[in-house]
Amino acid sequence: MLRNGAAGGGGGGAAAGGGGGHRPVRVWCDGCYDMVHYGHSNQLRQARAMGDYLIVGVHTDEEISKHKGPPVFTQEERYKMVQAIKWVDEIAPGAPYVTTLETLDKYSCDFCVHGDDITLTIDGKDTYEEVKTAGRYRECKRTQGVSTTDLVGRMLLMTKAHHSNIDEDLDYRKHTDNFGKGPKGHSPWTGVSQFLQTSQKIIQFASGKEPEPGDTIIYVAGAFDLFHVGHVDFLAKVHQLAEKPYIIAGLHFDQEVNRYKGKNYPIMNIHERTLSVLACRYVSEVVIGAPYAVTADLLDHFKVTLVCHGMTEVVPDKDGSDPYEEPKRRGIFQLVDSGSNLTTDLIVQRIIKNRLEFEARNQKKEAKELAVLEAMRRLEEEKH
Repeated sequence: MLRNGAAGGGGGGAAAGGGGGHRPVRVWCDGCYDMVHYGHSNQLRQARAMGDYLIVGVHTDEEISKHKGPPVFTQEERYKMVQAIKWVDEIAPGAPYVTTLETLDKYSCDFCVHGDDITLTIDGKDTYEEVKTAGRYRECKRTQGVSTTDLVGRMLLMTKAHHSNIDEDLDYRKHTDNFGKGPKGHSPWTGVSQFLQTSQKIIQFASGKEPEPGDTIIYVAGAFDLFHVGHVDFLAKVHQLAEKPYIIAGLHFDQEVNRYKGKNYPIMNIHERTLSVLACRYVSEVVIGAPYAVTADLLDHFKVTLVCHGMTEVVPDKDGSDPYEEPKRRGIFQLVDSGSNLTTDLIVQRIIKNRLEFEARNQKKEAKELAVLEAMRRLEEEKH
């Protein structure tokens, strides 16, 4: 379904699965991929590294509603998001919620990969039981410090505590204690923890490719908060503007985003936004903490050929000047219509509209996970 081969990954070939010969090792992942964040991307990156070709099954809205509660994004939006992740070779729309050997065989996959958290059906069963029993299951590490639950919580709360590692905001502390928590304690999978950025994480996500002769170097800038389909549509359109595009995304610091977006934006801090954008197949490089005004220095340093902006409003710089004054003066500025009207604001509105359903959904999920933990603990005790 995707011709753009996965950037990075590979490795792990025959050792990962599949016997002799050079048949490519095909890997399967599946999930809701609702509100795709860098935790999902990191799972797919790790899965892709275990084989040669990664197929990602995405559940329908109907399946998700039945087992978990209402998704934030429609299935079409979710398909598009997963397809934009650079380690994904192909997507399988409408994948069943419970992973079966039949599905793996249908897509000629050697094994499936999931994070080291658990996923349960509506009646509390492990959705990977069948493939685990057959020895066609592999595990990768879950990304600490992020979950859809936490992001939803930040939106519901509209607090600024997540911008930094300070723990001063009592509201947020109370939220992190309550939001992913049923009445009986805390599940390690749904709970909230603080994201810690390391250079290693950035290296794993970065393409590491320098621009080549003949590349058109295109610069785009923004918050890219809660990296979503609107961003993907915009970057895909920008990508089509040149034969050999090399897209550099400039991400503004949290304080800058807060200045022009107000409220408690950004929902994701600069480190989280960096990984989300780096995981996108259309982006070659990210400038972490780019200046709000696109300066002559920046354009010369990166040898930028074209500067693009979407159809959203451009807020003036602190001194009232146009941040795109310099690229406009050089005649290299272009407005790009993504054809999408989805914004971070709209996503937050969707969440708040469904607020009660989401809170109930997260508490139910937590209670299920705690019940499984308790059962696992009892089994351990019986063994000894």
